[in-house]
Amino acid sequence: MKIPVLSSKDLLTVMSLSRKEIISLFDFAAKLKKAQKSGKPHRLLEGKTLAMIFEKTSTRTRVSFEIGMYQLGGYALFLSHNDIQIGRGETISDTARVLSRYADGIMIRTFSHDKVIELARNADIPVINGLSDLFHPCQALSDLFTIYEREPGFAGRKLAYVGDGNNVAHSLMLCSAMLGMDIAVATPKNYQPDREVVSMAFRLCAESGSHVTVTTDIKMAVENADYLYTDVWTSMGQEREAEKRRRVFRDYKITRALLSKCADGCRVMHCLPAHRGEEIEDEVLDSDVAIVFDQAENRLHVQKALLCALMG
Repeated sequence: MKIPVLSSKDLLTVMSLSRKEIISLFDFAAKLKKAQKSGKPHRLLEGKTLAMIFEKTSTRTRVSFEIGMYQLGGYALFLSHNDIQIGRGETISDTARVLSRYADGIMIRTFSHDKVIELARNADIPVINGLSDLFHPCQALSDLFTIYEREPGFAGRKLAYVGDGNNVAHSLMLCSAMLGMDIAVATPKNYQPDREVVSMAFRLCAESGSHVTVTTDIKMAVENADYLYTDVWTSMGQEREAEKRRRVFRDYKITRALLSKCADGCRVMHCLPAHRGEEIEDEVLDSDVAIVFDQAENRLHVQKALLCALMG
């Protein structure tokens, strides 16, 4: 299999990639997925090592990167905040320099996006943003790949996101805009996406011919949507706001009634973990229109493609 060549050393946001590079990654991920399903060995990173820094806990991120490296013939080293010296006196720049002497790549899941940037600036090896407070590029790429598997193209299709204007919303907006897919984001007032990110998405839309809408009006956002997406109302680190957020977001919930206002055949998406009964009804999440577990699986395949492109 021919590994895609990327112009960037790192994946800090989806904007680390061009549209052409994203599509090449999707095509390569499809080949890796087929190989894995058929049991065909694809040890493209034989002997390579990925250092995984986790300052935030995770199920899908850890499992998908760890198993992905194993299937590619490499090794993934899990480093929690208790295992390394970040936060206990050692600087990010020193950590980056040390890990560069040992590993072939770094994946970090953290709170501050500035920490991701500083790590990449000082590392001689690729750095992958596994999640920060501002962006979640691996999630958005996997989500758009899940749509790519089902569609002849992104033009003319619409994704509606309902909920908190968070890191997932940011990355979905940018990735959709780059690929030429319309996206509408509906959030409560004061919980809308970051203004700079919205401005970036508008600029990308002008190039791709797609449309970005940011609104508080859920009905307007979901009208003619082919894909309906949500995330938890309270992200990690926001636990003290949980009760307030339940009150503010109570109408920003995916229900059968909301789904009926979308386009015929609309599919439901969620990045997981889901707080069932809050941002999404059980009967929707467990229905045939939900493709949330396809999204979760595709984290494995898309990240394997990324690992190969950055480390291979």
